[in-house]
Amino acid sequence: MLSVLCASSAFAESSGVSRSEKAAIIASLDTTLSVNYVFPDMARKIAPVLQEHLHKGDYDAANTKEEFARKLTDDLFKVSGDLHFFVGVDPKWVAEFRMTADPKIKAKLRNEEMARLEQTNFGFDEVSRLDGNIGYIRFSYFANPELAYDTAAAAMLFIGNTDALVIDLRSNNGGYLEMAQFIASYFFSSEKDQLLFDYYYNEDGKRIERGQWVLPGLPGKRMVDKPVYILTGSTSFSAAEWFSYAMKKLGRATLIGERTAGGAHPVERKPVNDDFFVQVPIGQIRDPVDHGDFEGVGVQPDIQSPSIQALPLAHKLALENLAKTDDARQAELDWLLPVLSANIKPPALEAGMVQKAVGKYEGRQIVRENGALFYIWRDRFRVALEPIGPNLFAVEGVSDFRYRLNTRNGKVTSLERVNKDGSIQTYKRLD
Repeated sequence: MLSVLCASSAFAESSGVSRSEKAAIIASLDTTLSVNYVFPDMARKIAPVLQEHLHKGDYDAANTKEEFARKLTDDLFKVSGDLHFFVGVDPKWVAEFRMTADPKIKAKLRNEEMARLEQTNFGFDEVSRLDGNIGYIRFSYFANPELAYDTAAAAMLFIGNTDALVIDLRSNNGGYLEMAQFIASYFFSSEKDQLLFDYYYNEDGKRIERGQWVLPGLPGKRMVDKPVYILTGSTSFSAAEWFSYAMKKLGRATLIGERTAGGAHPVERKPVNDDFFVQVPIGQIRDPVDHGDFEGVGVQPDIQSPSIQALPLAHKLALENLAKTDDARQAELDWLLPVLSANIKPPALEAGMVQKAVGKYEGRQIVRENGALFYIWRDRFRVALEPIGPNLFAVEGVSDFRYRLNTRNGKVTSLERVNKDGSIQTYKRLD
């Protein structure tokens, strides 16, 4: 499987490393890059630069292996401009990598990987149904589908009956392109061949070319006509970018958010010596339409937005587009619009409105604690109130009514419960 994940690991600081050892590490790194790096011309430029830094004493202050690895990583970035490079120190991983030909060792490593992935639910952080029957999936990495298949399938089954889908990749750092293939396949018909990703890569000096196509069989239903919105951020990386890029190129998704990081190349981790490893770009992926990529420049969203506002913006856009062909949807949109607008841009409250709202009303009261308003009734039920307009408040955990404050001559005179069906109950102020 092809991983396009760029992730660094934290290891305990180790003992020092001499200049001669540093020279040997640079020489071994040069050999590793010459066999594996996707751009051989650039690989030949890297070693002389690192050797020059060594001879000038630029690495003398790196007193531990980890410090030297960080210096090498920084210089690999500077020379190549490739954000995928990472040099690390992990003798345990190197030893295990060299023993993976042993079936017992391989099974042990696989079980350990499964345990780690289970702790993060294979990257799937949130799967939910937003107001208006909009599906939402947020995941932080593309896990190995051999291990994450059931979890990924369950996520796709959950949103199968929604009317539109938001896929949140704002903090997704990449992973296995095969998982991107699995998820993307839900949005295309199986009746014709559709290329998703076309790429080549080096495997210990051997060039391999392949393409990834829409899968012919999937658990659950395909969603070939369902509107899809993908949220992107500046830290969306690698496989997350490829998924977004291909879905955009094939006309199956609208991208909302910020330009992505620009890491287009697939990578693998390779040993350098008994302690050091390098994460090296081993190939190049091409999109199925123009046969290009986004290395170094990132993927540009269709609708630019600060990433923190991308979700309510996508939610609002999904409802607006559905409402264009469905009058019932327009009523739903009208009801949800104040909430969505408040999430995009917090409303400006009337001067002192929060404090003015505090008081007793017929059968209920509003109190203020730590700057927030709480609605209390029957002396025991208590929920928070969230401003969504100058005098309008959403109610915690409730979507079918909200509260509005009525004022006269600068004073709050009553509290209104505004119901989704248009009816209103009014509670007079008592103090």
